[in-house]
Amino acid sequence: MSHVSHAPVTTPDGEPAPPAPTAYNQVNGWFSGYDQVLFDWFLSRRDGGEEKPGDLLELGAFMGKSAIFLGGYLREGEEFTVCDLFDSPAPDDSNLAEMQDSYPTLTRRGFETNYLAFREALPTIIQAPTFVVADRVRPASCRFIHIDASHLYEHVVQDIESSRVVAAPDAVVVFDDYRSEHCPGVAAAVWAAVATGDLHLIAVSASKLYATWGDAAPYQAELLTWLEGRTDLWHGVDLVAGQSLVRIGDEGAVPPAPPEPLNPAPEPAPEPVRTAHQPGPRPRAGVAWRRLAKDLLPPVVTRAIVAWRRRRRG
Repeated sequence: MSHVSHAPVTTPDGEPAPPAPTAYNQVNGWFSGYDQVLFDWFLSRRDGGEEKPGDLLELGAFMGKSAIFLGGYLREGEEFTVCDLFDSPAPDDSNLAEMQDSYPTLTRRGFETNYLAFREALPTIIQAPTFVVADRVRPASCRFIHIDASHLYEHVVQDIESSRVVAAPDAVVVFDDYRSEHCPGVAAAVWAAVATGDLHLIAVSASKLYATWGDAAPYQAELLTWLEGRTDLWHGVDLVAGQSLVRIGDEGAVPPAPPEPLNPAPEPAPEPVRTAHQPGPRPRAGVAWRRLAKDLLPPVVTRAIVAWRRRRRG
């Protein structure tokens, strides 16, 4: 069963709504600073000086960290689609075990709360297994596809095939966890598509593999030129399965400015200005004497002294 919607899910009565983040770093997720730099480069790239139109697609959203980032690159007339099971039933026992083990707190309301804290409107949300994407997203429509959904081999194979169907010519397809030790199914499926299929390598970071179903050479030529001018990213070029591959590592790359929250946390109240203590006027000697006598001497003695001082003044 699947559900497609632009409208946010309503919080049930009596159940507290998830707190909205007031800063991008409060959104849970895995999205390194230097992959943000690479996303920015690919999403901002102009082919021949012109922006090629195309939609954005993300398979597997978790709590929305990368989706919030991607939403900032949506151009006029384009559509952003996110597909995730969220808290729907898994389609098979293996996927159910994966969801319970890796994403026990994932809910659609949590994703939507996070996303709407930074963007005015939700993307198109397909709450379903990702194998429905090829039937729900227009063929050859997407210029950028980010795949970070199930790590099970059979599911990744299907996601790869779906990306081929919906990718526009020369679209960028990004795979997360292509080499993680806890995701061997992703590695097997992605590298098989490279070795035996038409998936063409562009580059790899520590966490993500960047590829295309089109011609990778123009991407690599521009990418290498861009990398030559950076000291915060190291790079090298390898030959893998007969294809050129740019390897990119982090040397302290500073990510783009993070998405700004629509309702940032209020600024803390300024500390009160402290001024040096200004002593008041010193009391006259007689006033000081009377205060001291009143505090220390018996009343009869105090009255006698006061009377004596009055006689002296008279």
